[in-house]
Amino acid sequence: MTAAASARQILLRLHEIMASRLHAQGKLDSVADIIGESLHSEVCSIYLLREGMLELFATRGLNKGAVHITRMAVGEGLTGTIAANVETLNLAEAKAHPDFKYRPETGEEKFHSFAGVPIVYRERAVGVLCVQHVEPRRYEEVEIEALQTTAMVLSELIANAGLIDEHDAAALGEGQIGMKTVSGLALVKGLAMGHAVYHQPRVTIDQVMAEDIEAERQRVYQAFDRMRGQIEQMASQAEFGVGGEHEEVLETYKMFAYDEGWSRRINEAIDSGLTAEAAIERVQQRTRMRMREIDDPLLADRMHDLEDLSNRLLRIVSGQLGTAATQGLRRDTILIARNLGPAELLEYDRRKLKGVILEEGSLTAHVVIVARAMGVPVLGRANGLRSLVCEGDEILLDADKGLATLRPTADIAGTFARRFARSRERQAAYAELRDVEPFTRCGTRIQVMMNAGLRDDMSALPLTGADGVGLFRTEFQFLVSATLPQRERQTRLYRDVLDAAGDKPVIFRTVDIGGDKAVPYLRSETSVHDENPAMGWRALRLALERGGLLKVQARALLEASAGRTLNVMFPMISEPWEFDAARAVFDDQLELLKRRKRQLPDAIRYGAMLEVPALAEMLDLLLPKIRFLSIGTNDLTQFLYAADRANPKLAERYDWLSHPILRFLRRIVQTTTGHDVDLGICGEMGGRRLDALALLGIGFRRLSITPAAVGPIKELVRRVDLKEVTAVMNDWLADPACDLRASLRAWADERGIETD
Repeated sequence: MTAAASARQILLRLHEIMASRLHAQGKLDSVADIIGESLHSEVCSIYLLREGMLELFATRGLNKGAVHITRMAVGEGLTGTIAANVETLNLAEAKAHPDFKYRPETGEEKFHSFAGVPIVYRERAVGVLCVQHVEPRRYEEVEIEALQTTAMVLSELIANAGLIDEHDAAALGEGQIGMKTVSGLALVKGLAMGHAVYHQPRVTIDQVMAEDIEAERQRVYQAFDRMRGQIEQMASQAEFGVGGEHEEVLETYKMFAYDEGWSRRINEAIDSGLTAEAAIERVQQRTRMRMREIDDPLLADRMHDLEDLSNRLLRIVSGQLGTAATQGLRRDTILIARNLGPAELLEYDRRKLKGVILEEGSLTAHVVIVARAMGVPVLGRANGLRSLVCEGDEILLDADKGLATLRPTADIAGTFARRFARSRERQAAYAELRDVEPFTRCGTRIQVMMNAGLRDDMSALPLTGADGVGLFRTEFQFLVSATLPQRERQTRLYRDVLDAAGDKPVIFRTVDIGGDKAVPYLRSETSVHDENPAMGWRALRLALERGGLLKVQARALLEASAGRTLNVMFPMISEPWEFDAARAVFDDQLELLKRRKRQLPDAIRYGAMLEVPALAEMLDLLLPKIRFLSIGTNDLTQFLYAADRANPKLAERYDWLSHPILRFLRRIVQTTTGHDVDLGICGEMGGRRLDALALLGIGFRRLSITPAAVGPIKELVRRVDLKEVTAVMNDWLADPACDLRASLRAWADERGIETD
């Protein structure tokens, strides 16, 4: 008999029993008999979770007196191991397994072979279905598949009969894998507590048994067609169809999407009497169990791809589309995703979204910049996360240390809560500095500005007391738009930002897209795949090629700044001629507005981003042309070290507080001294207290940082004597052998300056 035929026979008989007037115990007794008879098994037993223990509820073949007497903890014996690991066991000799435990009251000593499968309800193992034989033998695959299908249906039937409840399911979930600590790459630092919510929610299957098998088969065929169309569309888009890792992922997706074996297994599950949703989930459960047995990391990744694709197919066939954002967050949330785009993150309620954990993610991803602006901690590169986390699990996110604790014990949660409370107290103290000007102990005024990129970010300006916006990333509007933002939309955004800033300055950086920030509506026939996108065709390079793009933005900025001062900064300049070319675009638009007698800005201040090291060698030619110079420490660091920050092996290898970087930055300070040019730092480095202390020591007097860092940096500034820190920094930079980070931390500790 085939697996489908065996399962169908069992399902039909189960349906009759569960629809009968028998009481719950009578139904389970009948179920054990049906399964045993159908599989010609000498023993069939059903264990269900009760008060955290697996209790023998029904049996055919074991001593009836053991029913409701035999109880095992999760993880105890073969049955407890199946529940704890949510895995299938198929043993020719049960006693040879290291977890075997003999229970004399069952009378099972004469049975040798054993097979068991978990009964899973809402992602939790809530029981175990097992069979035994006297003869030592491994069960055939057809028998195991019939058992797994039966267990899936049984979970719904016993739930409807009131034989399991949510409390038991949650209890087993905690006992199942207990507290776990997951490590990853800190993308946005901070602390957060909340409950796990999947960005792509799990689909709830309401009906397991099919009423019309052919109708279910057609639903699956239509879902496959739609899913394949989605993948083909993804492959044709600019951000995917450019080779590299994305292309490999899509090729794997296409391989699985058109795999006849996968669709055949789903069809076989439908043949057994399952609905389309249940059939996909049935095959997906099998995939998850196989994933647990895979040691090959590459193959495990491929199985994760199949898991992603199964979820996509399940959402299509069930009609349960959309993300968790569209459904709304109900409580404090730690969002779980493989990856996220900036537009997807912005869809979430900021009041409920407390943190994000990604299985992928990199320091260069734009979603990281958006999350930092939102003040949301992010942990990336958390490999295998989704196999460990269930929807609703409590999570403690410590992105400062690159750790997440799943299902914490009461003691661990209490310790974290106290630490979190201290952090909130510090933030409250920093907030009290909102109206305090950041003067050093020696009386020097330091400009502490904030970075922004969204209209909503501007609400942080009065809350933090920042001196203005030292970097407004105009590309965010391009990245979260489905089409190229029209001039009117750009003008409206820039005007709203200036209105919100009031008398405080805002420095607009012209659009920095391209490279790893591709947008589908700006595909260029002349563009090629960048092996290293950060060093590729992006920012001003792309904007100068696409003259219309920069021309529209220039006019939007000029019109929005009518009657005010416009501060505009050009990114990714390598040589002065690039600045001249960009300035010429603005001059042309300014002349156009003059001819049309439009109101003009009262003043225009032009500046440049120094990210490309080559520009440092040309500052003598550039400085007479600009009013301000901002150093982008993130890109500059990776260019100086030839270290791609998107590579996890290199992401944290090179320290900002190292001799090469600080000497380079000090040389820029010395070069600009005597020129009427405001010099500042734009980047994450300026928002870290210890790093900011070093920057003050080598001569920087303007820092533009995340809104969350403004208070801590203002507090730091008020503790510093510039003469002292400058003297020690000069000494340390003259000695390549010293550990700058350790030396500076010790120096700060001696003076009571907190640096964490």
